[in-house]
Amino acid sequence: MSALFVLIGLSLLAALGFLGAFIWSVRKGQFDDDYTPSIRILFDDTVKNQPSDKSTP
Repeated sequence: MSALFVLIGLSLLAALGFLGAFIWSVRKGQFDDDYTPSIRILFDDTVKNQPSDKSTP
């Protein structure tokens, strides 16, 4: 039974370590997208043609 308490404690400690590493990496900008803005100019941004109003006399 005491081994179970030790394993639960170790797993909580590991989970807190991973959470801390994740929060640290987000604050340091590891998940910022630096690639997409540089290739955004290559994407086609044209607006689809709107149907013209052909009911004019």
